[in-house]
Amino acid sequence: MKTILIPLDGSPFGEHALPAALSIARRSETRLDLVHVHQVVASAPSPAGAPFFDPEIDLRLREQEAAYLEEVAGRIATVWDGPITRAVLNSPVADAICERAQEIGAGLIVLSTHGRGGMARVWLGSVADRVIRQARIPALAIHPGPEPPDLSREPTFGHILVPLDGSQLAEQAIEMVEQLRGDTPARYDLVRVVEPVLHHFTLDGTDPRVDVEAQERAWSCAGEYLERVAAPLRERGRGRVVMNYIPIGHPASAILERAESEPVDLIAMTTHGRGGVARMVMGSVADKVLRGTTTPVLIYRPPEGVADA
Repeated sequence: MKTILIPLDGSPFGEHALPAALSIARRSETRLDLVHVHQVVASAPSPAGAPFFDPEIDLRLREQEAAYLEEVAGRIATVWDGPITRAVLNSPVADAICERAQEIGAGLIVLSTHGRGGMARVWLGSVADRVIRQARIPALAIHPGPEPPDLSREPTFGHILVPLDGSQLAEQAIEMVEQLRGDTPARYDLVRVVEPVLHHFTLDGTDPRVDVEAQERAWSCAGEYLERVAAPLRERGRGRVVMNYIPIGHPASAILERAESEPVDLIAMTTHGRGGVARMVMGSVADKVLRGTTTPVLIYRPPEGVADA
C-alpha cells in the first residue's frame, strides 16, 4: 500500500479519518494524500435576481481550501514524518475522489461517514456511501465520535470481525486486513451466518416451520467451511486467536449483534461490484452493516466482472 487517500471537507467530522490513516501509515512506507473537493458557490443575486458566478470569490475559496489542507498537513507533521501530498479537486465530489485515487494509484481511501442513521450536514457525510460504491480500491469508513480527533492516539485494529458467505470474493476481506495490518498478529472473528431453513407455507395458511434436519446440515457445513478458512490464518501465525461463529438469523442483524456482543475494532467485508454477483449475499448486507454500526468498516466492492469461484 503506497498511498492512502483521505478526503477532508474542512470540518472536524472529516478529520476523524486522520488517526486511523496515520495508524496504518506508520506500519509501512506509505504516503498520505489529503484532498478537498472544491464546489462552485453562486454569489449574491444580480440586480436581475439571478445568481451569478464571481471568479474572484471562487479563487479566494480555492486558496482558503488549499491553506486548510496545508494546515492539516502541518498538524500531521508534528506526530509523523512521512510524506504528505495535497490537492484541491473539482466537483462532483464522489467522482473527483475516486478519479484522484485511480490517478495516483492509491491503495486505500480512509474517510469519515455518518453512523446509525446520523446525517452530517457537511458534504463528506452524504457522499461517503457513493465513494465506497464507486471506488475501485478498499475504503475504510470511520464513524466519528463526539470528541475531536486526536492525532496522537493510534487505533490498533487488533480485534477484527470478518463476515463470510462461502465465496472466495468474500474471503478477500482477510487479505485486505493483512495488507492493512502487516505482520502484526490480531484476533480474527470469522462469522458465517446461517439463515433459518423453513418449510414452505402450507395450504391451510399456517406459518412455516423450521426444517430441523436441513438447519443442522447447513450449520454443520458452515462450521466446516470456517475451519478451512481459519486453518491458514493459524498456520501463518497471523491470528493470535481465530474464533469461528455461526449465528442463525438474518445476515446483517446477526453480524451487527456479533460485533456488539463483544466489541471489535474493525469489521472487514468484501461485497459485490456495481453489477452484482448473484450467488453472494454480501451486497445489501454490507450496506446495512455500514449504516448500522459505529465500528470502523473496511469494505471493498470489486469492479464489475471480477470472477468468483
